[in-house]
Amino acid sequence: MIDDIKNILRARVYDVAIESPLTRAAKLSAAAGTNIYLKREDLQAVNSFKLRGAYNKVANLTEEERSRGIIAASAGNHAQGVALSAKKLGVRAMIVMPKTTPAIKVEAVKGYGAEIVLVGDSFSDAYAHAQVLEAETGATFVHPFDDPLVIAGQGTIGREILEQLPDTTHIFVPVGGGGLIAGISMYVKQLRPDVQVIGVEPADSNVLQVSLAAGERVILDHVGIFADGVAVKQAGMHTFALATKYVDRVVTVSTDEICAAMKAVFEDTRSIVEPAGALAAAGIMNADLPQNAQVVAVCSGANVSFERLQQVAERTLIGSGREVLVAVTMPEKAGALRHFCSDLLGDHSITEFNYRLGSRRKAHVLLGISVASSTDKDALMKRLNDFKYEYTDLSDDDIAKEHVRHMIGGLASGAAHEHLYQINFPERPSALGDFLATLGTRWNISAFHYRNQASDAGNVLIGFEAEDRAALEERLNETGYDWAAIDQAPSIRLFVSAELA
Repeated sequence: MIDDIKNILRARVYDVAIESPLTRAAKLSAAAGTNIYLKREDLQAVNSFKLRGAYNKVANLTEEERSRGIIAASAGNHAQGVALSAKKLGVRAMIVMPKTTPAIKVEAVKGYGAEIVLVGDSFSDAYAHAQVLEAETGATFVHPFDDPLVIAGQGTIGREILEQLPDTTHIFVPVGGGGLIAGISMYVKQLRPDVQVIGVEPADSNVLQVSLAAGERVILDHVGIFADGVAVKQAGMHTFALATKYVDRVVTVSTDEICAAMKAVFEDTRSIVEPAGALAAAGIMNADLPQNAQVVAVCSGANVSFERLQQVAERTLIGSGREVLVAVTMPEKAGALRHFCSDLLGDHSITEFNYRLGSRRKAHVLLGISVASSTDKDALMKRLNDFKYEYTDLSDDDIAKEHVRHMIGGLASGAAHEHLYQINFPERPSALGDFLATLGTRWNISAFHYRNQASDAGNVLIGFEAEDRAALEERLNETGYDWAAIDQAPSIRLFVSAELA
């Protein structure tokens, strides 16, 4: 049976994995008013829990299966777990990775002696090619989450938690394909049904939450890429069945909240977890927990590139409720800016200031302002109203945070029939050229902004002048890239398009 906890007790993980420490997070505990503990899977040999399931799968292969080798598809932590497991057990391994995989991850997998095959722009492309190679070579496919032996390997974390903290009351678990929460919940709920097992997903990649609500496995049309370790469009067959039976609930968190959690974990541990690795802590920071609770957050991994930390830092203050991002319209006259600062800001610090002349009557300002709390923010908003400033709170506007705050240039007064889109690009040199070649030269580009995020995918804000919008969007579909119209976003209406504003 897939939910036989003997499979977890027999799991062969400790040849390569450690029993990760469970440490009390003093600052998180103080902020939550209860006891918070971090399960430090980021300290494993490949800096991720994925090693457990991968090794258990490979270690249980027959000699004949080992002789044919193994194959896996992954752009990150699973690839490293499979490669290290194969090296330890003397098995030939082939890892199929997207061409967009950052070089640091490719080199890490090569370092364990695995053969690398680079195919396509996404995990889906790599997975499809791995299936072809599996059929051609006879190698055994090691699934990243939807395999009973992989699930059992991850379930050893649940056993360790109950042994390390017998009076555990809540366990928060990051969710992608569901292998981790399936294994943990299967073990914990059969021995301690009173313990709450809560999954945490990004709000833009909530495949398990949506599937549980629907009562069936749902395929998401699009998943966010910030927490790339959990960017999965469909939960596994086995993992969904176990989650349906054992998981109490699934909650979601925003990108800003993930960034705030990364900072919180750093302040307690002086270690930097990856975005997916901070999901559980982010879920706890937003939870209403009993004062005497004993709460565990699984820190699932720490494979984050140094370059991404700039993006994380930019969004941390907003995620922790310590910064407001606000667009203000003020009169264009001498002394207006000085009066604004003296009348409104008081002793608040300005974290960001972008200004552009909009007309001879009005000026547009994008401000980042430090606040001490939600109460302090409310008081600041009240002062804006009292002084009769026109303003828009953009603290929850992802487009403002990803693009507009870096491209303030006033209104595009010369653009005609302008339409604006956010488009996800694979991070490879030819991606933009391929995209533009597919579009052709029929439409003029009126706006463009892109920032590298040190991930395998990025996004671009792009504007087109097009009288026939339907024809433009038909051509956008032909590019094969994910896109979304963003004309109505508050920040766009304020700062980019004269026609829309």
